[in-house]
Amino acid sequence: MLVSLLRGRFGGRADFELVEADALGIDYCAAISPAESARVVANLPFNISTAILQRLIGQRGCVSEMILMLQREVVERITAPPGGGERGYLSVFVEAYCEAEALFDVPPGAFRPVPKVWSTVARLRPRPTPAFEVGDEALLWRIVSAGFAQRRKTIFNNLRSAPEDLHPRVEAAGGAGPLLETSGIDPRRRAETLTLDEWAALARALEL
Repeated sequence: MLVSLLRGRFGGRADFELVEADALGIDYCAAISPAESARVVANLPFNISTAILQRLIGQRGCVSEMILMLQREVVERITAPPGGGERGYLSVFVEAYCEAEALFDVPPGAFRPVPKVWSTVARLRPRPTPAFEVGDEALLWRIVSAGFAQRRKTIFNNLRSAPEDLHPRVEAAGGAGPLLETSGIDPRRRAETLTLDEWAALARALEL
């Protein structure tokens, strides 16, 4: 329905192009070519907003800015600082690649049909370079994922029971305890208290 409305309203404009594609499969950089970068303005579907956001960040080289309407709880997560109760994997991931800020809330009554939740418009600006220094970026995100596997557990317990693809590296570092000691992290802490720099320190310790 939206496609037909947009085509009917803007289809005659020379500066308008409508692309019908899967938001989780499209190559955004190819879609805006020959332009080198674009601003993304979107109201993301609640059920796949996190997946789309991660894909946009993955193609941040051609994205100058993102103005996104998301479920308020999602924005609270992506802007949560270390120590915040809402901080999780997505918080660390967004912080690593973007500067993010909440702009304003949108009440349920602004939509038809009326949803049960509030929305928030947020601005994300990709950083010129990631806010961390590691040799193996994929390893960093495997560690962060393992660290948040069970939020009520300490970082020590989560790393001690790391998944199979990460466990051999933890053991090669002497186990979870020595790994955390080498990285300067108290094993009694929980994942949400760690800063991005501390996650990067863990990744570097496992690269050795």
